[in-house]
Amino acid sequence: MDWFVAPDYWTSRLVFQRALAGVYLVAFLTAALQFRALMGERGMLPVPRFVARVPFKAAPSVFHLHYSDRFFAACAWAGCAVSAALLAGLDSLVPLWAAMLLWLIPWALYLSIVNVGQTWYSFGWESLLLEVGFLAVLLGNDEVAPPIVVLFLLRWILFRVEFGAGLIKMRGDACWRKLTCLDHHHETQPMPGPLSWFFHHLPKPLHRVEVAANHFTQLVVPVLLFTPQPIATAAASLMILTQLWLVLSGNFSWLNWITIVLALSALRFPSGAPSVPGAPLWYEVVVLAVAALLVLLSYHPVANMISRRQVMNRSFDPLHLVNTYGAFGSVSRIRYEVVIEGTADDVPREDSDWREYEFKGKPGDPRRWPRQFAPYHLRLDWLMWFAALSPAYAGAWFGALVERLLENDRDTLKLLRRSPFPPDEPPRHIRARLFRYRYTTWRELRETGACWERVYVREYLPPTRLAGVAQRS
Repeated sequence: MDWFVAPDYWTSRLVFQRALAGVYLVAFLTAALQFRALMGERGMLPVPRFVARVPFKAAPSVFHLHYSDRFFAACAWAGCAVSAALLAGLDSLVPLWAAMLLWLIPWALYLSIVNVGQTWYSFGWESLLLEVGFLAVLLGNDEVAPPIVVLFLLRWILFRVEFGAGLIKMRGDACWRKLTCLDHHHETQPMPGPLSWFFHHLPKPLHRVEVAANHFTQLVVPVLLFTPQPIATAAASLMILTQLWLVLSGNFSWLNWITIVLALSALRFPSGAPSVPGAPLWYEVVVLAVAALLVLLSYHPVANMISRRQVMNRSFDPLHLVNTYGAFGSVSRIRYEVVIEGTADDVPREDSDWREYEFKGKPGDPRRWPRQFAPYHLRLDWLMWFAALSPAYAGAWFGALVERLLENDRDTLKLLRRSPFPPDEPPRHIRARLFRYRYTTWRELRETGACWERVYVREYLPPTRLAGVAQRS
């Protein structure tokens, strides 16, 4: 059926699929390299403990059937291998049904990881990758032209991502309506990047322009995705430029990159499709049936989007097929950081030799300039930002982190940039202190070489030893 496919988007599909495979590869690599310390058998939030109390129906995952660290590693590295194969174009070399199965494998494996990931996998970009990845199963390969209904659903996701984020800002923090949020955001965002200091020091009038442009891109431009070409391509291109600006300004895992991937599917490139036969009937039936289901499931995110009590980043089904998104409904005015220190002294005193642990991404040493990590996701560093906002965010895992630092646990230390203690000489005590951080001025940067200035606020965790790791109240 001619109405079923859109040959003009042949190249768009190809670019979209290869880019999505790249995001999948980063996601699985992140899981493979970090899971043992975070949620392994001896992790801070162990998967076996989670699956023992949460039924399969509530969180479908292969790890309900069996869990071991070796099995998890096999699944994560298998996801890397399949993603790399898709990135190389293997789906174009096999029959249509095999290509669909190939795209189903990373979706099922990543769903299994997210559904047991607990706090470590509670971010909106996890659900977004799964929702987009599920649609990629239906997009076809070189045997058929791209189905129109799947292309429409990809734009529908992009619309919800941007429009939902725009609404949550307008309904949330007043600084978005006053155009002043970027006076603070670059300094207080979860993980600044190497250019964030410079973004923060842009003239305030330019910050106002940035916020106004953000509102336009998120509240007006998404509607244009459903207009005829070339307007839809122009709208998608503007979204890509906005996301690249955000990539430069901070480390937001693959949130910006998956949004760019979605926007690529809306672009119409000059080259069209080669001559291919019509789509087989079974394929049309499957695509239309699943599309109808996804449209029905869209009721919940639409109801949430138009509600005055709109929430961000929530999944409405255990398969993460249709979700709601949003970011920074409120913006912090002050940056706090939890600094963890250890000492080898038997009796901890204020004048003891306290040595600071250094994280890879989160601010620590005021002289250490932030690095670019996104789209790779430093999960512990991100959760440390939440822990600084409130101890309630860290209640489930912070005590376990301290315990593993007292043990010099090898897997946990791999998540850090540097431990101040030799592998065979763990600290006797660990403490945590809360500091207020602010960017230095141009003059302070020239005089001290430090990009941060920090001031002690209060004790976060008193000196604790391995015999009884204290949880904060």
